[in-house]
Amino acid sequence: MFDDEEVERYARHLVLRDIGGPGQARLKAARVLIVGAGGLGAPLALYLAAAGVGTIGLLDDDAVALSNLQRQVLFATADVGRPKVEAGAEALRRLNPRVQVVALRQRLTARNARALVRDWDVVAEGSDNFDTRYAVSDACYYEKKPVVMGALGQFDGSLTTIRAHETGPDGTPNPTWRCLYPNQPPPDLVPTCAQAGVLGAAAGVIGSLMAVEVIRAVTGFGEGLVGRLLTVDLAAMRFRTLSYAWDPSNPLSGRRGG
Repeated sequence: MFDDEEVERYARHLVLRDIGGPGQARLKAARVLIVGAGGLGAPLALYLAAAGVGTIGLLDDDAVALSNLQRQVLFATADVGRPKVEAGAEALRRLNPRVQVVALRQRLTARNARALVRDWDVVAEGSDNFDTRYAVSDACYYEKKPVVMGALGQFDGSLTTIRAHETGPDGTPNPTWRCLYPNQPPPDLVPTCAQAGVLGAAAGVIGSLMAVEVIRAVTGFGEGLVGRLLTVDLAAMRFRTLSYAWDPSNPLSGRRGG
C-alpha cells in the first residue's frame, strides 16, 4: 500500500487513530478539485499536497501578480506574470512529488461547472466572486459531490461543507448553499479584496481550515461542518459556529426545486 518513503512522509498521519493507514490510503486515492488558486486556494493546496491527496486539480484563469504574494503563499516573486495554475502545480510537485497535479487554466461558469466538477471526489471552492461560488455549489448538488465553501473578508472569514445530495440522520435533506444564501447579492455590494484590503495571514487561517474539512470529507474523522457555518473574526480572535438547515423553498432540493 505504501512504500518506505511514503511511510516516513506520512508517519504523523499513520499514527493518528482517526486517520491511520486506511485514512491515508483514502487520501492517496482521492481526487480533489480546488476552484481558485488565490488567497484561500494557495494554503489549501499546500496542505492537501503535504497530506498526500493523490490527485489535486487547480482551476484558475489568472496570472500571478506582485500584490498576490502578501497572502498567496503558493507562489514566489519569480512567478509574477506566470499562470497561477502552472506556477502552483510546480510548487506542489516540489513539496510532494507523489501527488499528481492537474492544472486547469480556465474560468468556471454556470455553463461548464457541472462538467468541471464531475470527475472529482471532493470540491473546494475558494474563489473571489459570487458568480463562481453559486455556479460551483449548484453544480456539486446536481453532480452529487461534497463541496467545502470558503470565504474571506478583511480580518475575517467563514467556511462550511455542503453535502446537499445526501440526507441527515433523520432523513431530512442536507442544506444547500442556497438554503444559507438564497440569492446572490447585488453587484458591487461587497467590495473586492483589491478595494477593501485583506490581512494576509487571514487567508492562511481560512485556507488551512478548508484543508481540514477536505481531509475530513475524504477520511471521515470527527464532526464536519455540514449544516454549520464557522465564522472567524481575527480582529477580535473569535470563532463562532452557526447552525442552518434545509430550506424547503430552496430552488435546488426544495419541494418545488430540482
